[in-house]
Amino acid sequence: MVRPEVVLNYIGKIIIFVGIAMLTLVICALIYGENTIVQLLLSAVITIVLGTSLSWFYRHNQTMNYRETFAVVGLGWIAASLVGSLPFILTGYASVADAVFETVSGFTTTGATIFSDVEALPHSLLFWRSLTHWLGGMGIIVLFVSIIGGIGVRANQLFRAEVTGPVSDKLSPRIKETARFLWITYVVFTVVLTILLLFLGMDLFDALCHAFGTVSTGGFSTKNQSIAYWDSALIQWTITLFMFLCGASFSLHYQVFARKSLKQYLLDGEFRLYSLIILAATFTGVFGITQANGVEEHLRASAFQVVSIITTTGFASMDFDQWTPLSKTVLLILMLIGGCAGSTAGGIKVIRHLIALQRVKIEIKHILHPRATISQKFGDRFIDDSLVINVLQFIFFYGMLAMLGTLAMTALGLDLVSGFTASASCLGNIGPGFGNVGPMVNYGFIPDIGKYLLSLLMLLGRLEIYTLILLFYPDYWR
Repeated sequence: MVRPEVVLNYIGKIIIFVGIAMLTLVICALIYGENTIVQLLLSAVITIVLGTSLSWFYRHNQTMNYRETFAVVGLGWIAASLVGSLPFILTGYASVADAVFETVSGFTTTGATIFSDVEALPHSLLFWRSLTHWLGGMGIIVLFVSIIGGIGVRANQLFRAEVTGPVSDKLSPRIKETARFLWITYVVFTVVLTILLLFLGMDLFDALCHAFGTVSTGGFSTKNQSIAYWDSALIQWTITLFMFLCGASFSLHYQVFARKSLKQYLLDGEFRLYSLIILAATFTGVFGITQANGVEEHLRASAFQVVSIITTTGFASMDFDQWTPLSKTVLLILMLIGGCAGSTAGGIKVIRHLIALQRVKIEIKHILHPRATISQKFGDRFIDDSLVINVLQFIFFYGMLAMLGTLAMTALGLDLVSGFTASASCLGNIGPGFGNVGPMVNYGFIPDIGKYLLSLLMLLGRLEIYTLILLFYPDYWR
């Protein structure tokens, strides 16, 4: 049974977190002398008062049960997205539908935008877009678990309901310590990248916003041309490297740091396949780029967009919608692959494809040797059949949602290419697609109902379908 008072109490605490984060916008507006200070302060106050009221009115001494953890995660993300839209609404820069879409896109690290001219936005709202990326990248609930005590035995369930991938590695017997380790690694990556971008020529504001967008694999930029604004090979290669690293498991990064051994990367089967896919796609994509000159620029452009798409970051160094069909097909395939489990990337995840391919190989062997008993392994662990079924079901649900999204978008007037890539991009938390939702355009032309549907797809993709879809299942509430 789901107890509303337990769920609402924890949702109130999550909303308080969002409200406190909003206070940084007031500081940003003060620094740049903007006239949005009152509206931003009001947004933060409303959010903090709402969260405090829920937490206080529904205070209790009870521990969450198994079902309530899913409600806290699913409804917590929805609540954070709704209150997070207040700065856009109260400052008058977006309608309700546009504000919700932009905020969901931020928290889910999708990076799809409704703004045709982001450079016209005040610094405070640009910072909020990037900050929502950063908070949502590692996870609002993971941050919540790492800070708040007294959650009890369900902290592990909260953690697993938000962390991406079919399996999650515990770096410590205590899940709170694991959450802290992951956030520390995340912060270190952010600080290092910010310093590098400063050194390479960005100002502090742009460096911080793009570090947020890169490490979270989000993709919101402060410039209309995205990374193409900076005609710098060093900036593009640096961001490519960090997108690649943040598309891999943060648990794996922590293990490498802790053991001081790069060998850990080579021992991880998912990381090896992830790297191999990127290398193959990069060299294939080189042959279809028409806007670059010279070998280095061709290689850089291909590597940047390949890594940007497979990690679901969505940054653009050029208009890849103008590339040849071969290169665009490579990018489309990468949209359906995604990054590694335990990373900030979206998509189906490399590990699921690896497990599914292993299963195909085993089934072929069973046809040849019907009486053979063949166990499936991943690394040094045996894979249970229930996990394989879960992976195959996820891939099926993912494809079905992409098709339903395409049907809805085409019904709203989008052409097939734009409709499919809009749905696949939002479900995979990628950002840009092809056609009318390409890297140099935006989602602002889509009707409001379409924006709400795409926002739902973003949330389903970020929470990996099951966590959110359970809330729509009648038996869950009985």
